[in-house]
Amino acid sequence: MSGGGAHIVWDWNGTLLHDIDAVIVATNASFAEFGFAPITLETYRDLYVVPVPKFYERLMGRLPTEEEWLVMDETFHRYYWAAADDAGLAEGALELLRGWQADGLTQSLLSLAPHEKLLPLVRTHGIDGHFLRVDGRTGPSHTTKAGHLVRHMAAMESAGVTAGRTVLIGDAVDDALAAAHVGARAVLYTGGSHSRTSLEAAGVPVVDSLAEAVATARELAG
Repeated sequence: MSGGGAHIVWDWNGTLLHDIDAVIVATNASFAEFGFAPITLETYRDLYVVPVPKFYERLMGRLPTEEEWLVMDETFHRYYWAAADDAGLAEGALELLRGWQADGLTQSLLSLAPHEKLLPLVRTHGIDGHFLRVDGRTGPSHTTKAGHLVRHMAAMESAGVTAGRTVLIGDAVDDALAAAHVGARAVLYTGGSHSRTSLEAAGVPVVDSLAEAVATARELAG
């Protein structure tokens, strides 16, 4: 592979941030608004998909109406952000960020969490200094990551970051699709939103720890 050095684009929710418990609380709160029964973590991981309205379709048997979506989305975020402050980093995350940086390699953070919410939370965890760039979502919440990754990568071109030596580490099939969209590689982690079976359908390496994810990223980026 040609271009700059190896680069990791980290996903945030469910990857660096171990927030799946907050996600389940918020998802069930949004469902309760319309009288739907709560779901388990196992069901969530089996059915989760991006864009999120398609996930709700799998659970409800139909797409939510625009009115339902607005209520569910607002409820989800209200409950999620109330619980997110108690979520910690995934096991080994801080040491892995430090180690990658100490090796003279670059990394960045891209999330579909709202940008204005993401930045303070990343700073609260004291890890913002490890990243070339931190980008959250701007615009509607029912989007995929591909378009955001295009802009994220373009913003780092001047730093020598190239798609050919970039690996996206995430917890969702959508992360793998976004990486493929820009010509990067992906490694998917089972500690977040998807079951292993769901992740394996993406056709990229699937791992059970962030340490494995980084080791695999080193191999893929050359």
